[in-house]
Amino acid sequence: MNIHEYQAKALLNEYNIPIPKGFHAQCESSIDRAIEQLESSQKIVVKAQIHAGGRGKGTFTNGFKGGVQLCKTSNEAKSIALKMLGNHLVTKQTSALGRKVQTIYFTEACSINHEYYLAILLDRESAGAVIIASTEGGMNIEDVARNSPEKIVRVRVPLDLGLKPHHSRLIAFNLELKGQQIKELHLILNGLYRMFIEKDAELIEINPLITDSAGSLFALDAKVSVDSNALFKHPEITKLRDTNEEDPKEVEASAHNLNYIALEGNIACMVNGAGLAMATMDIIKSYGGEPANFLDVGGGANEEQVTAAFKIILSDPNVKGILVNIFGGIMQCDIIAKGIVLAAKNVSLSVPLVVRLEGTNVKAGKKILNESSLKLISADSLAEAADIITKTVAELSG
Repeated sequence: MNIHEYQAKALLNEYNIPIPKGFHAQCESSIDRAIEQLESSQKIVVKAQIHAGGRGKGTFTNGFKGGVQLCKTSNEAKSIALKMLGNHLVTKQTSALGRKVQTIYFTEACSINHEYYLAILLDRESAGAVIIASTEGGMNIEDVARNSPEKIVRVRVPLDLGLKPHHSRLIAFNLELKGQQIKELHLILNGLYRMFIEKDAELIEINPLITDSAGSLFALDAKVSVDSNALFKHPEITKLRDTNEEDPKEVEASAHNLNYIALEGNIACMVNGAGLAMATMDIIKSYGGEPANFLDVGGGANEEQVTAAFKIILSDPNVKGILVNIFGGIMQCDIIAKGIVLAAKNVSLSVPLVVRLEGTNVKAGKKILNESSLKLISADSLAEAADIITKTVAELSG
């Protein structure tokens, strides 16, 4: 789960990581209050809050440019904020429709001597944490990795040992920090690592981490992503969730304990098991089709969940056909077949449906499908199912 910058900064502050003073607002009256809390003599940075990078270079759909603006006066900051609030910001990480800005973050401007990149994230290869740092902050780390890989340092931190002083010294050396800056970085890294472990984070990114005119380190921007599977342990994090930033279909799916991710194709998939879902999407691609989603109903889906899955699938206007691929292990094929028939009738199915069942009670499951009044096609293999649905959708679209 991702959170907004202002929320991430509040967490950083809890772990004694230095950040510029800032306040958020979600309406005109709260804009006034937020600005009033900042020093009147300070320049103010106005930041649109969306779950996407590249805000500074983004463009609003009303033509206004820049989701991050430096303002010289309070009046200018308010004027800029009102141009952002309620409008859609398009960046390289959003669709052409952009994301609606519903929160503005005001921070005191900092003098910047140098920008660095600093992040800690889950390293699946070593089953531990890895700290990534670079002297090239303020830009995409992917661009740095591609153009100047020698400017990136990676330090793995085993979870059974934790962060040690030599880790901090190695990173400080590679960032060419001196004297007091080394001590400050050590404190920042300790805070980041504690936050990473205690909040079950998958990523904590500070970009840029800056030195100001006095040489002190500050986290100027922050991105935090928390493991969704660990949210039951963190009600304080769960309440930070902004469902307005998520696909409504994905929000609805999570309410029914379904694993759903929207894609850009026109053939919807309903599968039990993440691995089988990936294989199903792959074979659709291999037959020339484009999957419209990843949807794993899990090993014990009931009729209610299957009905919800169909409704979510059909709420996507791009869907022109559905492939259901079920392997009956824990979930028996006759039970899932009954669920499919009842669910399809409940949602008034209007697109072609191809169903492939295999496993426990498969004969009984196929009999239920064949004797139903639904206009569905039962396939004996995944290859046959993929071939049928891709050809059917192609004919309808062509």
